[in-house]
Amino acid sequence: MQRRGLLATAGAAAATGLAAPAIAQGRLRWNMAMPWPKGTPGVAVNAERFAKRVEAMSGGRIEIKLFGAGELVPPFQVFDAVHSGTAQLAHGTPYYWASKSPALHWFTGVPFGLTAMELPAWLYYGEGGKLWKEAYAPFDVVAFYAGSSGVQAGGWFRKELGSLADLQGLKIRIAGLGADVMRRLGATTVTTPPGEILPNLMSGAIDAAEWIGPWNDRAFGLHKVAKYYYVPAFHEPGPGLEIMVNKKEWEKLPPDLQTIIEVAASATANETLADFVYHNVESFVPLLGEGVELRTFPEDIVKAMGREAFAVFEEIASKDPLARKVHDSFLAFLRKAVVYTDRFDARLLAMRRLVVPL
Repeated sequence: MQRRGLLATAGAAAATGLAAPAIAQGRLRWNMAMPWPKGTPGVAVNAERFAKRVEAMSGGRIEIKLFGAGELVPPFQVFDAVHSGTAQLAHGTPYYWASKSPALHWFTGVPFGLTAMELPAWLYYGEGGKLWKEAYAPFDVVAFYAGSSGVQAGGWFRKELGSLADLQGLKIRIAGLGADVMRRLGATTVTTPPGEILPNLMSGAIDAAEWIGPWNDRAFGLHKVAKYYYVPAFHEPGPGLEIMVNKKEWEKLPPDLQTIIEVAASATANETLADFVYHNVESFVPLLGEGVELRTFPEDIVKAMGREAFAVFEEIASKDPLARKVHDSFLAFLRKAVVYTDRFDARLLAMRRLVVPL
């Protein structure tokens, strides 16, 4: 078999002291970083499935070693690890690296934005995929959509929210554009790594926290510290997950291995959403039986969140040409999606609720 240099040695050892991934007997050995602790339901577990799928589909030509949060690099330095080549690939979510390019916000948790079915529609068949590649191009990173958690929860609060005034000074762990919205409404926001959410709630360092949804929130024990559970989230109706690959390493791969990674990411996207939906459904009722007080955000807060969300979008887009392009494309598809889902999905759910016995 002619290799034509495609499987060449991958460079010097990383600054961390780990040996650089090497080729042995025609095999690539790649490092894969994650911002989540190993074994985290939904996110890390599906990253691990992706790695196993790639190894199996490639017949062992690509071997992937997984590193959880902090094992190779700190959680929020995963993107930098892929950019530098310390990790050849990673699993994550774009808003964690939005400081690199504000345009990345629109590929994941957008307040009142696209759902878990609408986002990949825009990415695969609309302008989203092309714009995503454009956003990552300056960083020598290639990204692939890797699924969604579906509609997330609004978060766990120690105290009930009665009005907008209750957000003043509230210390809340929240990520992405949702954090910008909450700051505009008077809250103090922090973005701690997932593994630090529970300790910060327990210590009183924060008053409230959002994570994902019933399955993950229960696994993390957040309901044992804050009993008011606000659902659904305003800020993450269908957040996107991603597989990122170092561009130089990507370009070394023969076409069949590139296809394997693309197909494995697509399979992971489908599996991830199904995983979250199933386990959220199964976890929700038991969670309610553990002393949880279920709440929805009051209407005046929702309206204020919406007003500030669209102000945030416009502010970011006005300062960055690429963010403007992405925002305008996203919003154009969102407007069409709202017209469609209001008459199909929303009405179906209302009809279903009338007839399904509980």
